Order: sequence, then structure tokens, then C-alpha cells
Amino acid sequence: MGRTRVADFDVLVLGAGSGGYACALRAAQLGLSVGLVEKDKVGGTCLHVGCIPTKALLHAAEVADSARESEQFGVRATLDGIDMPGVNAYKDGVVSRLHKGLAGLIKGRGITVLEGAGTVTGPRQVTVAGEVHTGRHLVLASGSYPRTLPGLDVDGERVLTSEHALRLERVPASVIVLGGGVIGSEFASVWRSFGAEVTIVEALPRLVAGEDEASSKALERAFRKRGISFRTGTRFQSLERTDGGVAVTVTSGDDGARTDVLEAELLLVAVGRGPATDGLGLEELGVTTERGFVLTDDHCRTNVEGVYAVGDIVPGLQLAHRGFQQGIFVAEHIAGLDPVPVDETGIPRVTYSHPEVASVGLDEAAARTAYGDDGIETVTYDLGGNGKSQILKTQGFVKLIRRTDGPVVGVHLVGDRVGELIGEAQLIYNWEAHAEDVAPLVHAHPTQNEALGEAHLALAGKPLHAHS
Repeated sequence: MGRTRVADFDVLVLGAGSGGYACALRAAQLGLSVGLVEKDKVGGTCLHVGCIPTKALLHAAEVADSARESEQFGVRATLDGIDMPGVNAYKDGVVSRLHKGLAGLIKGRGITVLEGAGTVTGPRQVTVAGEVHTGRHLVLASGSYPRTLPGLDVDGERVLTSEHALRLERVPASVIVLGGGVIGSEFASVWRSFGAEVTIVEALPRLVAGEDEASSKALERAFRKRGISFRTGTRFQSLERTDGGVAVTVTSGDDGARTDVLEAELLLVAVGRGPATDGLGLEELGVTTERGFVLTDDHCRTNVEGVYAVGDIVPGLQLAHRGFQQGIFVAEHIAGLDPVPVDETGIPRVTYSHPEVASVGLDEAAARTAYGDDGIETVTYDLGGNGKSQILKTQGFVKLIRRTDGPVVGVHLVGDRVGELIGEAQLIYNWEAHAEDVAPLVHAHPTQNEALGEAHLALAGKPLHAHS
């Protein structure tokens, strides 16, 4: 785009990922002048190396499974193999179209894009490519990077992060996935569908440990059935490169008493993402950080006047839609509106594995801690009673948690495509609905949404088909 003239902005945003570009778009919509600093491409992690490309891979994996298992539906098809260059072309096409659309939207709103690595060099001041830009308000939205572990040298060839994995031009014969959270579970799911042997190593006692325990157990059962091996309560100790790939030494048991060596062609390091704040100049500005994360209040304000932070650099769920909503909130707050702060517990969470895991609100353990054992009630509706789920041949459940005689405080879902149900679930939680409010609502038949309706009928004391 060439050099942009030095200008003062109402809002200066450092980082054009989900949080940054959402803030920029909303601020421009509200009549504010906006400068948007980005060292790479607008769209950030989510669009280019996160949510969008991984979900494209997961859809390709679903197509592969459908072909492989078509005979159970009376369709004779064969899976001749996975053409990874073809898969990547499909994935990259999705990303490219979305990127072009976003870039056009930003240009159309009159937002000034400042290309280059930005550094905070003064109060509400960012230097990009030697030019100083100032804003009445500064929004930090620099995103995150894939973490690794001490002693684990990521080389992009045998030891990969998720970003490397998205560029693989072949299907590995075998993979060790270090980390059984969302990213690790999703890649394990993809590679298994593509035909690889997969072993997940997770230090915590269960996979997707941020979810309700029942959801974790259901995913573990499904993975076991699919032939995905996993070892929970197991820690990485060391790595050795071999002629055939990698040998990973892990420890487990009490005090790490048991030691095992696992071998595979590749190791994927999926141990979470860290805040990309090093070298931004935040310490010199006096912004309070903790382990690299920027601390804010519930209005996304830092301790420095006029400086906000949104997205993955703020402690909490590292989800694109969280950053997106925080960005909108900050723009509206700067514009003098009175937006409602984002309720972290009300943010929907989805793991797009096969099967999917989705949730909103409190899990059962957190609800018992908050309200006591006698203060909550739960009901679980099995998808075996849902017609559409039977058609799809998926298994899972809808689990509801409510305060005794009170509103629903947690919704937990397991099964293929249940991520599409989380929209209604988040309304139920965020509007503090009671089971009796949801039970009379008519859900289309046959849909998986009916499972939410049936679960609420059961929770309201009038189950039709369900056994709680």
C-alpha cells in the first residue's frame, strides 16, 4: 500500500486480528477516525492460521469419513486417498476469499491500514516503519503465538506447531500430539480421518479439560472407538530425532515414576498459545502485565489512561469470537455509548473434533462450587432419542445444569454438528432462562435442536422421550 502519511486518529488499533479489526470496523461505523496497524495480513491468527483453515481441514476430514463409511448408508463409494495439495488448495481458497472480503470492508469503511510491525513508543503512540502515529485512544490487539515447552525445539519439519501443520503437503503415517486441549484434539481428529496413527499426550487427567467432565469422558470414548490413542496424566520429558521421525520420552504415574518412549513420524506441539506482547513497549509505557498477558478491567481498560486491550493478550478464553466482541465493546465505549461488558462465562466454546464438544456457562463442578450440591439440578438427554442424530449416526448428549428451581447455568453438548446448537444454548444461558421458559418453545422436527427442547422438557419435569 506504500507509505501512509502520519496522522492522528480517534482510535489507533495495534493488531488486525479478530479483536483489532472488529474494533476498527465498529469504530469507523460510529464515525470515528481509525488507524489499524498490522505487520502481516488483516484477519490475524483466526483467519490465516487458526479457526478458518483448521475448520476447512476438519470438513475435508468429515468428507473423507463419509466416503470411507458410505456403505452404512447404502451408498457404494470408495476413498482412494487424501490429496493434501488439493485439500490445501480448498483450505487456502476459503481463507483467500474471506481475506479479500475483509480487506475490502476495511477499505470501504475508510480505515487507514498502517503496514508494518508496530511498537508503542509513547502515550497512545505507535511507531510503524519509522513513522509515529498517535490516537486519542490506543487499543492493544496483538494476538497470540503457539507455545512450546522447555527442551522442545520446534523445527517445522518433524516437530510442528499448528501453524506448520496447516501447511503439511502430505498425510503423516503417525503423529504424536502433545496436548489434548482444543487444538490438539482437532488435529488428532483430522489426521485420524486422513488415515494416520495418532497418539495424544496430555498432562492433565482428561482430554479437553476445560469442559465438563462428562463431555471429556464422551470424547475419550469416541476417540478410543476411532482408534485414536491417548495418554492422560502424562508429561513430556525429552525429545530425540530418529531416522524415522521422533522419539518422545514421557513420564506418568505418581511423581512421574513411570517412563515411556513413544515414536512417530511427527510431533505436533499443541500446548496452548501465549500472548504476543514481547517487544511491544508495554513495560516502558507502564501497562500492567502478568506472564505477558495485559491486565484489564471488565471494560477492557488497562491501568494506563486511554489504553485498552482485547483478544488473546487478555487473560481468559483465547477465542476469536471473544476478541471480536471485546473489540466491538471497546469501540462503542470510546464512542460514548453504554455497551454491556462481555460475560466470560456466557461465551460459547466449541471443539470441532469428530464428535464435536460445545458448551456455555458453568460446568457441573463449577456450579457445585458456586451453589452447593443441593443448589443445582442436572439432566442429561441422550442423542439416541433424537431423530436427526440417528440419521447422522452420531452419539452424544445434551447436559443441562440449573440452579435448583432457578435458571439454567450451564449447557454441555457432545455429538457431530452440536457446535451449530450453541447459538440457542448461549441465549438460554445469557438470558437466564428457566427450563419452564424453554420447554414450550417449538423446535423443528427432525433437527438436532429438538434435543435442546427435549432436555428442557425433562428438566421442567415433563420428559417426553428422555430418561434423565
